[in-house]
Amino acid sequence: MSPVPWVLHVDMDQFIAAVEVLRHPELAGKPVIVGGNGDPTERAVVSTASYEARAFGIGSGMPMKIAARKAPDDAVFLPVDHAAYDAVSAEVMGALRALPEVVLEVLGWDECFLGVTTADPESVARAAQAAVLEATGLHCSVGIGDNKVRAKIATEFGKPRGMFRLTAENWFEVMGERGTRELWGVGPKVQKRLAEHGIRTVRELADGDEAELVAEFGPKMGVWYHELGSGLGPQVVDDAPWIARSHSRETTFQQNLTTPEQVSAAIRSLAEEAFGDCEAEGRAVVRVNLKVRYAPFVTRTLGRKLPEPTLDRDAVVAAAVALGESLDQDREVRLLGVRAEMEMPAGGDRVERTPVRGRI
Repeated sequence: MSPVPWVLHVDMDQFIAAVEVLRHPELAGKPVIVGGNGDPTERAVVSTASYEARAFGIGSGMPMKIAARKAPDDAVFLPVDHAAYDAVSAEVMGALRALPEVVLEVLGWDECFLGVTTADPESVARAAQAAVLEATGLHCSVGIGDNKVRAKIATEFGKPRGMFRLTAENWFEVMGERGTRELWGVGPKVQKRLAEHGIRTVRELADGDEAELVAEFGPKMGVWYHELGSGLGPQVVDDAPWIARSHSRETTFQQNLTTPEQVSAAIRSLAEEAFGDCEAEGRAVVRVNLKVRYAPFVTRTLGRKLPEPTLDRDAVVAAAVALGESLDQDREVRLLGVRAEMEMPAGGDRVERTPVRGRI
C-alpha cells in the first residue's frame, strides 16, 4: 500500500488526574477529583476526574459540591496546579515533535494533531504512545482519520490507552445512528436546536437540508454542521501557532453578588484584566462579551460589537459595564465573565481551522 496523508489526534488519558497520580503514587487506584482550590465546600467546578471517580458519575465541569456528594469516602480532592500541567504538557509535545516526519499542531495541554504521510498510521500511533510513555510515564489514546474531524472523534473510541481508525469508508457504519451530541462541537444547545428540525442522528444531519441549517445557524455554522454530519473537515495539519481570537477572565463568587453596585464593580475588574491581556499582544478589541450565571445555576451570555477596533481601555471597560446594566437586577449572581475579542493581526491566520478549533 502506498503512503498517503493521515491525521492522528493524540489525547492524553485523564491528563490532569494522571499528572497528580504521577506526582503522588499513593493516589493510584483512588477516585481523584481536581478542581478549584481543592476544597469541595467552595464554589468551583471539576477540572478533571480520574476514571475511578468517573465511575461514580463525577465529570469535568461538575460543581465541586455535587462531586463531593457523589464521591465515595476514599475520594481525594486536589487543587488545580497550572504550572505542573504546563511542564508535563511541554514534555508530551516535545516527545511527539521528535517523531520522524511528523507535523505537530498543538490544541491544548493534553491534545494535539499529528500530520504524517504513511502506509501504516497505526504504527505511527503506537510510536506516539510509546514516546509519550517513555518521556512522561503517562498514557494517551490516538484517533486516526483522513481529516481532523474524524481523527478527533475517533479518539473517543480508542480510550483508554488505545487507538481507533475512522475514515470516509466507515463513517456512517460507526457514526450514522449515533446522536448528534457525539459530534465534535455539538453541545446540548445545538443538539436541541437540531432536534427541533427533526435531526437527531448523525445520518439525519448529513441528509438534512443545508439551506434550513443555514437559516437556523447562519452561513458559516449552518454549512459546518451540515458537513459535520458526513464527517467532513480540514485535512492539513499545520504547526503554525494558534492565534488567539480573544482573551477572557471569569470568576465564581463564594458569596452571591446581590446589588447592582457589586455586579458593576466585578464586571469592571474583569474587563480591565481581559483588556490587559489583549493590550499585551498589541491587538485592538472589536467586541465585548459578558457571561453571567444567576443563582442557582442559570447562565446567559451577552455581546456587543464596538463601533471600531480600539486599544482604549476605558472604551472596552465601558462596553462591558453597559452590558451589565441589562442584567436582571432582582437576581443574585454567582459567576461573571468578560471576553474581549480581538482584531486579527496583519496577514490573519494562514491555517484552515475548524469553527470549533478555539473552543476545545
